[in-house]
Amino acid sequence: MTAIQYKAAMQAEILNRRRKEYRKQERIMGSSGLNKRVFSLADKSHGQGGIFYSWQRAHGNYLATTGFDHAVRIYDRHGELKEEINLPGMCTGLGWDSDGDILGIVCEKSTAIILWDANSHRTTQIDSGLKDTMTFLKWSNTGPQLAVGTLKGNLMIYNHQTSRKIPIIGKHIKKITCGAWSAENLLALGSEDKTISISNADGDTLRQATLRADPAEIDFSEMKGDERSAIGQNTVSVVVGKKTLFLYNINDPENPIELAFQQRYGSIISYKWYGDGYILIGFSHGYFVVISTHLKEIGQVVDKRGKLHVVSEELFQARNHKDSLASIAISTSLNKAASCGDNCIKVHDLSDLKEMYAIITLDDERGLDKIGWTDDGQLLAVSTQRGNLHVYLARLPMLAAVTQTRIAHLTSLLEVTIDDLVTKEPPITIAIEVEPSFLGIGQYHVAVGMNNRAWFYLLGDDGPQRLKDREYLGTVQSISLNGDYAAVSFEGKVQLHMIEGETTAATDERETRLFPGKDDRDVRITCHDMTPEFLIYGTDRGDVRYFFIEDWQFVVEYRHVAGIRKLFPDASGTRLVFVDEKTDGYVYNAVNDTVIDIPNFSASIKGVLWENWQLDKSVFVAYDSEKLYTYVYCRESVTGSQVLYVGETRLPYGQIPIMLHNGEITLQTQSGKLGNLQLNTHSHVFHENPQDLKPAELSIAAQQCIKLRRFRDAWIFCHYVNRKEVWVELGRAALHSLDLDFAIRVYRNIGDVGMVTSLQKVKSIEDKNLLSGYIAMFLGEFNPSQDLFLASSYPLAALEMRRDLLHWDSALQLAKALAPEQISYISREYAQQLEFTGDYMNSLSHYEKGITKDEKARDHDEICAAGIARMSIRTGDIRRGVAMAMKMSSKSLKKECAGILESMKQWTEAATLYEQGHYYDKAASVYIRGKNWNKVGELLQHITSPKIHAQYAKAKEADGRYKEAAEAYKMAKEWDHVIRINLEFLQNPEEAVKIVQETQSVEGAKMVAKFFQRLNDYASAIQFLVMSKCNDEAFQLAQSHNQMEIYADIIGSDATPEDYQSIAVHFENEKNHYLSGKFFLLSGQYSRAMKHFLRCNGEDSQAIELAIETVGRANDDQLTHQLIDFLMGETDGMPKDAKYLFRLYMALKQYREAARTAIIIAREEQSAGNYRNAHDVLFSMYQELKDNKIKIPAEMATNLMILHSYILAKIHIKRGDHLKGARMLIRVANNISKFPSHIVPLLTSTVIECQRSGLKNSAFSYAAMLMRPEYRNQIDLKYKKKIEMIVRKPDKTEEDEPLSPCPVCGFQLPETELMCPECKNNLPYCIITGRHVVSEDLTACHTCDFPAIFPEFIKLLESEESCPMCAEKVIRENLQKITDTKKYMFPEEGVTE
Repeated sequence: MTAIQYKAAMQAEILNRRRKEYRKQERIMGSSGLNKRVFSLADKSHGQGGIFYSWQRAHGNYLATTGFDHAVRIYDRHGELKEEINLPGMCTGLGWDSDGDILGIVCEKSTAIILWDANSHRTTQIDSGLKDTMTFLKWSNTGPQLAVGTLKGNLMIYNHQTSRKIPIIGKHIKKITCGAWSAENLLALGSEDKTISISNADGDTLRQATLRADPAEIDFSEMKGDERSAIGQNTVSVVVGKKTLFLYNINDPENPIELAFQQRYGSIISYKWYGDGYILIGFSHGYFVVISTHLKEIGQVVDKRGKLHVVSEELFQARNHKDSLASIAISTSLNKAASCGDNCIKVHDLSDLKEMYAIITLDDERGLDKIGWTDDGQLLAVSTQRGNLHVYLARLPMLAAVTQTRIAHLTSLLEVTIDDLVTKEPPITIAIEVEPSFLGIGQYHVAVGMNNRAWFYLLGDDGPQRLKDREYLGTVQSISLNGDYAAVSFEGKVQLHMIEGETTAATDERETRLFPGKDDRDVRITCHDMTPEFLIYGTDRGDVRYFFIEDWQFVVEYRHVAGIRKLFPDASGTRLVFVDEKTDGYVYNAVNDTVIDIPNFSASIKGVLWENWQLDKSVFVAYDSEKLYTYVYCRESVTGSQVLYVGETRLPYGQIPIMLHNGEITLQTQSGKLGNLQLNTHSHVFHENPQDLKPAELSIAAQQCIKLRRFRDAWIFCHYVNRKEVWVELGRAALHSLDLDFAIRVYRNIGDVGMVTSLQKVKSIEDKNLLSGYIAMFLGEFNPSQDLFLASSYPLAALEMRRDLLHWDSALQLAKALAPEQISYISREYAQQLEFTGDYMNSLSHYEKGITKDEKARDHDEICAAGIARMSIRTGDIRRGVAMAMKMSSKSLKKECAGILESMKQWTEAATLYEQGHYYDKAASVYIRGKNWNKVGELLQHITSPKIHAQYAKAKEADGRYKEAAEAYKMAKEWDHVIRINLEFLQNPEEAVKIVQETQSVEGAKMVAKFFQRLNDYASAIQFLVMSKCNDEAFQLAQSHNQMEIYADIIGSDATPEDYQSIAVHFENEKNHYLSGKFFLLSGQYSRAMKHFLRCNGEDSQAIELAIETVGRANDDQLTHQLIDFLMGETDGMPKDAKYLFRLYMALKQYREAARTAIIIAREEQSAGNYRNAHDVLFSMYQELKDNKIKIPAEMATNLMILHSYILAKIHIKRGDHLKGARMLIRVANNISKFPSHIVPLLTSTVIECQRSGLKNSAFSYAAMLMRPEYRNQIDLKYKKKIEMIVRKPDKTEEDEPLSPCPVCGFQLPETELMCPECKNNLPYCIITGRHVVSEDLTACHTCDFPAIFPEFIKLLESEESCPMCAEKVIRENLQKITDTKKYMFPEEGVTE
C-alpha cells in the first residue's frame, strides 16, 4: 500500500468513526435540534484541572481550548485538531477579534501577546512592553483594538490594524480581573482594588467608581427606560462580591444602582443582558432568574435586620438545577438561553421562558463548568470540572433543495437525506465528506459543496453513488441541477456544465459554458435557477435571460428597469417571480413577455415557492421571516394578466419553507427534520363531506376557493351555503377570469336572467379587448372597460357605454375622436341632464351646441330649441325665451315655459303662454294673481276649475255684481255661497230652496230655515232645520208653534232615540196614541209603544201593524201574549182579521205557525173568491219557509199549485193558447171544492175551453157535472143550451195527453201529471205551463227561483214582462239553462222539519 493510499484509507476510517460517534451520542429531545453530540475532548486533554475555551466569533468554525498544560489547542467544528500552540506558562487570557480572524493569547512568564491567524494558520508574537504578568485580554466588539491588563493594574491597548500600542501605567493599583468593550468602543475594567474604570479607545479614563467588594463579570448594555439614550450602551453592569449586581449609568454617575437578591438563590454565578433591558441571572443554588432594568420596576425593601436593599421585579424565576448551577449562556440568533448544572443542560426559549425547549443529560458527567454558543447558534459547548468538553449540534445549517416533489436537505453536518412526502417513497440518505455550504438536487443527481468545490452524487437504482468532485474559479454561492447539467454561481458569474462529463452526443462546445459572455463583462449575475429545458439568470443590470440548453442559445431576454436580486421560476420555467433591487416583486411570463406587479409584496421577502400540484399551478407563495403570503397568477382576466393577493399565514419561528404542494407547505426545521404547515388560505378547501361543515365554515371554504380560482370546488360549497351574495361573488370572480361558460352557469343558477342574456350575447366575440370591455362594464368597472373598448376593434362601444351611463363629459370627449356626428345628440342629452340637476347656464350652452339645422334631424332640433327657450327664461333672458316659445307650435313647451315664468312671478308672460297653449285654467289662475279680472272674464267660458270660478265669484261679489257672483259660485259648485247670495241679495228664496233640496247642503238648509223663520213659515223652517241637522231647534220650534206632526213627518228615520222619545212624550201628552206609540217604537221603548197601540181604535190597521212590528223588535214574551190576546178578541171581545195573526207569526219568525195561519187565510180568501190574494199569501209564506230552510207543508204546496194553475189558465186563455188553458182548468175543476164561490163559472169555463181544444170527453164530463140540479140553474144562459147539447149528444173522442220524461227517473208520463208512478216522486211544475219540468230545458226565475221550461218562458216573455209566480219583471238575458237540477228535484234536502 502506497503512502497516498494509506492516507486516503486513514481519512475514510476517521470519517467513518466520526459518523458512528455522532449516532452513538444522539439523544433526541423533541424537535429541538440539540439532539446530536458533534464531538468530545477526552479526559485530561489539558492535564489535571478544568478546561477553558473560546468559540471563534462570527463564523464559529474554530474552538480554542486551554488548561493547566501550558498549551492552546484549536479544533474545527467537527472536533479535528487544526493547531496546537505551546506556551511558556499557564494561559491567563484567550479571545477572538470581532471578525473571528485573529485569536489572541496571553500567559504567565511571558510579556508577549501571541496572535493566531485563522485564515493562514500562522502564529505571530507581539511584545507588549509590560513588565508584570498579563492577567486579562479582551478584543473590541467593533474595532481592531485589543486590551491587555496586568497583575499590577497596568493596561496596554494594541491596535492590530495600525500595530500601535498604547501603554497606560497605573490604570488600577491591583490586578485587573475583568473587562468589556461597548458598542461605542468604550472600555470598562474591573480590578481587585474594588474599583471599575471606564476609558476610551486611547485609554483615557472617563469615569471611575468604587465598589464594596471585588468586581466580576463586567459588561455593557442599555438600561430600559422611557426614552432611548443618545449614547447607546449607557450602563456598565458588574457583579460585586458575588452577591449584588451593580448598575452604573454613565449619564448619571452619581446615582448608581446596586441590586440585591434573595439569599436562598445563593451566589451570582453569571448574568447576561438580552432584549430591551432584561437581565438573565444564574445563581449557585440552581436558580434561573430574569429581571427588568426599567426604573419603574426597581424598588427598595428592608430585610429582617433592618437593612435597605434595592431590588428589581422578577419577571421569571425557576430552579433549573437541583444542586447547583455552573454557567449560563444566551444565543441571540436562536433566541435561546441555556444553563448548565448538576449533570444536565436546560434550554429555554427567550420568547416564552416558561416552556422548556430542550434538556440534555450527560449521564457520564457530574460537575459541569462553563457553557457557550457559537455566534450563529449552531453549536453549543459545555466543559466539565474534570477537564472534559462536549460540543452539541444546536442548529443545523438549514440547507435544502427541491426538484418536483423530491427534497434534499441536511439532516446532519455530514449527511443529506432525500425525501418525497407526496409519493411517500422511502428516504435516501447520503453520507458526505464535508459540512456543505450549498446544496442542489436534480432529476438524477445531488450536489453538495463548500467554498469553491462541489461533490456530485448519482441517485441510481442501487443507491446513491459518488460521481466526482469539481473545483470552480471562485467561492460558490449556489448550485442548480437538471437532468444533465449543473449551473454554479460564483463571483457574479454562472458556469453551466454537464454533470457526468462527456457523452456520445456532446461536443466540447456543449460541455460547459460561462455566463455572462465576453460581450457583457461589466454585467454581474445576481441569481440563477434551472428547469429541465432552461438556464435562467438575472443580472444587476436588470436582465432576465433564458438559455435554451437543447439549442445551446438564448431564446428569451427581458430588460427590467432595476437590477434583479432574486428569481424563482415555476417547474416549466414559463413563469417566474423576480425581486428587483427596490425589493419590488413581479411575475414574468416568458411566453408572452409580460411583467405583472405583485400586490402587497413585503420588502423583506426571502423566497418564493410555486405550487407543485398541477390543478393549482398558478398559485405561488412568497415568504419572509414571519409570514407566508399566498398569491394567484391569472394569465387571463378582464384587465389582462394579473396577480391576486389571497391571504397570509404565520410562519413558525426558525423554520424555512422549501416546497408547496396542494396548499401544504413543507418546512425545514432547525433540527434537520421536515414539517408540514397548511396555508390559512387553504384551511377549508379540502373536505370530502362538505355537507358536514357548519354554515360559517362553508362560507369560508367558498371564499377561499373563489380567491384561489378553484371554481369547480367553489360551486360545491356555494351549493351548500346557498346564499345569493356568495353565488354573486363566485360569478364575478369567474367573469374576472373570463370563464364565461362557468359564469353563465352561476348566474343561471341564481336566476339572474339579465346577466345570463348579456353574457350569451357577448360570448361569441373573438376580440379579447372588446369582450373584456363588455365584461368589465357588466362588473361596474367602467374606466377599465373604456380603455379596453378603445383598444378593441370596435372603439365606439366606449362611447355607447358612456352615453348609457349618462357620463356626458366622457361621452363628448370620446365623440370628438370617434363619432363627431354624434356630438349634437350627446350635447342635447347632456343638456337635459344638466337641466334636471339645475345647471341652467351649461344646459343652455349644450342645447345651443345641439342644433344641427339639418332637415332630417328636425325633431332633434325642435327639442334643442325648446330647451333653449326654457333655459333662456331660467337664466334671465325672458324676452328670448318667451319669443321662442310663442313661435313654436308645442303646447307642452308653452306650459313648461309658463310654469317657469310663474315660479319667477312673471305673471303677465306666464298667463299669456298658458292662454296660447290653451291651458285656460292655469292662465286664469295666473291672471287672478296679477289682478287682471277682465282677462279672467274673457276666459271664463273655457274654465273648468271650481277654484278659479270661486276666486272670480268673490271678486264679483266684492264689486256688488251679485248675479254674476251667484253664477260663478254655481260654476264653482260652492252652493252655500249661491244660497246666501240668493237669500240675502237677490231675494230669490225659491232658487235657494231648490238648491238646498238638490244639494242637501247643511249650511244652506240653516240659512233657508232662518229665512223662513223670519217669514213665520214654521213648517218650511222646521223642514230645513231638520235638513241642517238642527233637530233640537226644529223640535222647539215645532213645539212652540204646534207643528209637531209636521216635525214628526219631516224627521223620518234619521233622528236619534232621544229625538223620537221627545216627540213620543209630546204626543202622549196630546193623547195621540198612534203617533205616541209610533215614536216610542222608534225610540226603542217597546212596552210604552205597545200600550199606546192597544189604546187605538181596534179597527185601526196601521196601529195593529205597528204593534206587530213592536213585538217583532222587542222579542218579549209578555208583549207577544198581550198582542195575541188583543188579536184574538180577548181584550175587547172583537177578534181581529187573521192576516194580523199571520203577520205577527212572521214578525216573530215562527214560520210553522205562520204557515198554518197562511193556509187558513188563503182558504178564507179562496172562499171569498179572492184567488190572487190567496196565491200571494201562500207564495210569500212559501218563500219565507224556503229562505229559512224549513220544510214546506204539503197542503201549502198543493194549494199554491192549484191557485197558480188557475192564474195560468187565465194567462193562456188570454194569449189564445186554449189547450194549455184547458189543461189548467181541468186541474182546477178536479179541485173545484177549493173554489166554492165560483164553482159554476169555473166548470162552465172548463167545458168551453175543453170543447175549443178538442178535449171532447173532458168537456162532456164537466158538462154532465153542471147538469146536476144544484148547478144547473146557475149556468149562464148564454152557455146553457150549448152545454145541454154537449150532454145530450156526447162526443167522447179525445186524444191522449202528450207524454214527457220524468225529470228524476226519465219515465214517460203525461205532461200535466205531477206524480211519477215509477219513482213515486212529486215533480216540480213549470210556473209558465203548469206541466212537470224536464231536466234538459230547465230554467228558473231569477227573483223567486221557481223552475220553468226554458223555451216556454222565452215564449211568454214575448208578450208578458213579469213572472206569473212572483209578478216581478224578468229580463230575457238573465234566463239561463240550469244543468244542476238537484235542488229543484229534491227541495226537501237540507231543510228542517
